[in-house]
This record gives sequence, structure tokens and C-alpha cells, in this order.
Amino acid sequence: MTALKKVATATNLKFLAIILMFLDHIHEMFLEMGAPIWLNMLGRMVFPIFLFLAADSFYYTRNRAHYMRRLLYMSWFMVIANFIIGSLFDNGQIGLANNAFSTFFVTGIYICAWDLLVEGVKSKSIKGIFKALGLCFLPIVLVLPILFLGNFLTMVNLSPILSRGLALTVLLIPNILTAEGGFLMVLLGLFFYIFREKFLWKIGSLAIISLLMYITDPASVQWMMIFAAIPIYFYNGEKGRGDKSFFYIFYPAHLYLLYILASLLH
Repeated sequence: MTALKKVATATNLKFLAIILMFLDHIHEMFLEMGAPIWLNMLGRMVFPIFLFLAADSFYYTRNRAHYMRRLLYMSWFMVIANFIIGSLFDNGQIGLANNAFSTFFVTGIYICAWDLLVEGVKSKSIKGIFKALGLCFLPIVLVLPILFLGNFLTMVNLSPILSRGLALTVLLIPNILTAEGGFLMVLLGLFFYIFREKFLWKIGSLAIISLLMYITDPASVQWMMIFAAIPIYFYNGEKGRGDKSFFYIFYPAHLYLLYILASLLH
């Protein structure tokens, strides 16, 4: 156990999650070709691990604004790249909608809102509290353009190219509806930040979200994300080697390579 604690740095946890993510996306892209379900089961731990590490990064980063901009730019890149590659290649019923950066960005908004709220309460600043509440509602308000577009497209007969262009434009707006994994994943990331110094509260939050996942969709294996508690338990709080840019490159690159390969073999 001591040996595991020694090597369980943020970098090594990230590489563990990357390996599991790669296996999970093999299942996702090759599902129609019979990829085994156990690949998907292993992959359920990935999002909680990355959210846990992201919450840690939000706390320790020296420049939160720069971190948020990087997540936003990568989110935009994924939306555009998903659109282009999904248009050029056909993988049957399997679509390209992966964009974890959108979830990390929306989670970051709520983390910033939480810090503003805590600061406002401590300083008894009504303005600070209202500013925090306004930031909380921002990802919800940004859902409105999507709802408006959906109603608009059902009433107006536009060309397919124009319709897809409008849809792409709206998807560039990060919000609670389009964040990968949905609101529960965003909430989990926020809980990881709030309870970053309280291990049992963090694991309790993970257990509750896992239970809610099971209740809302008993047929899904998403509840198996609870097993992310094991690598999180061994985390030693050290950054490790770093390799900050590796994930930003590997995440989209392996997704698109797997999708293109699957479409060619389909």
C-alpha cells in the first residue's frame, strides 16, 4: 500500500485514466463490431478520475483564467473537429459527440461561482453573493439558444447545410445541456473541489452520483464509476512529472483515429 501511495501522483493517475479511456473508446467506436462490454466497464472510472484531478488543478493553478481559456478553446476545437470528421467518415450508428473539455469548463464555472459565494458570505458582500448566483445560472441560461434553435428548425424548412451550420454554432456555447456526462458529472467535479480536503466526503459524493446514475438508467454500467474511489484513495497529492500537454493532444487524436479506423472497417 505504501508503494502504491508513493507512485500515485497526479501524472500517474492521469496516465492510468488515459489507458482506461483508450479501452473504453475502443468499445465505443467498435460497438457494432462486437467490442466486449468489459472495456466499457473499465472505462467508467475515467471521468471521475479526470474530474478529481481537474478539481485539484483548479485549486492549485496560478492562473485560473488561463486554465479556463485553454479548456474553452479545446472545447471549441472538439466541437468543430467532431463535426468535420463525423461528416467525412461514417461509422454506422456511432456518432462523434465526445467533448470532455466542455464538462471541465462548465465545472470550472461552478467552481469559480462557489469561491465567489464563499468569499461573499465571509465578507458579507451582497454584491459578491449575487455575482456568484449569476455565475451559477450562466450555464443554465446558455441552454436557451439550443432550445430556441430546436424549435426554430422544426418550424422553418432550411437546407441541411444551413441547419447543420446553425447547430454547430450553438454547440460552441458551453452549457449544462451539452456538457458530456450531463449535470451529474459537473456536480461531481464541483463536489470534488468543495471536499478536496475531506476524503470521506469526496468518496461519499462519488457514491451518491453513482447511485443516481444507476437509478436513472439501471441498464447502464455507468454506476461502476464508483470504483474510481480506489485510485483516488491512493493519490498522494503530488503533481509528479507533469506532461500537461500530453492529454490535450492524446484525447482528440486517439478518438479520431479510432473513429476513422472503425469507419473504414465498418
